[in-house]
Amino acid sequence: MILRLLPFLLLVLWAVVATRFTVRRMTADFEKRSVPLHEAALENELKKLAQVLELPSISVRVLDVEPINGLAAADGRIYLTRGFIEAYRRGLVSAPELAAVIAHELGHVAMGHARRRMIDFTGQSALQMALILQLSRFLPFIGVLIANVITASLAARLSRRDEYEADEWASALLIRAGIGIDPQISLFQRLDHLTGMNKRPPAWLMSHPATEQRIAAIRDHAARWQAT
Repeated sequence: MILRLLPFLLLVLWAVVATRFTVRRMTADFEKRSVPLHEAALENELKKLAQVLELPSISVRVLDVEPINGLAAADGRIYLTRGFIEAYRRGLVSAPELAAVIAHELGHVAMGHARRRMIDFTGQSALQMALILQLSRFLPFIGVLIANVITASLAARLSRRDEYEADEWASALLIRAGIGIDPQISLFQRLDHLTGMNKRPPAWLMSHPATEQRIAAIRDHAARWQAT
């Protein structure tokens, strides 16, 4: 029995080691390529969030990359990209909208998504290798493609789940901080244009929910909270 499971156990071990190495390298790279965020108007919004969370402050770093994005690293650090800060300085994004992005990334940290994604990715990598080994025996050329599609679809579905959870957590924080959900919604309404993601992949391969679905979910949460 153990001998039969040995190949799968070796795949899991390989996936664990590869995932940990990737996360460690990415964390070190982010640290080298980032600086602390210092924006006076944004500091006022961060103080509101910190007050609700009963924290002395909220630390955010600026990652030196062009694409507009916010990130929550595996070690719990929050990053905004240089592209996001430049959009803010050009008046394309407001301070409350950036606060909404930061609240969303704080949601990922609070919900333990980085750790969960590491576990998910480890399992997905092992599953992918197992599927490739099995399917390639019967479908020599197309087996790899099928395995990749299955694992990519699973990864996208799990990622969308995390995004919905972080959105909900952020909405609650923004409401309690007196900022409200309007900046969250207004940013989402322009985000596809700002990020250049107007053309979407198939829904089952999207790592983030569709914008209109996220906005509808946020409004639904806010309405239910107000009703109660």
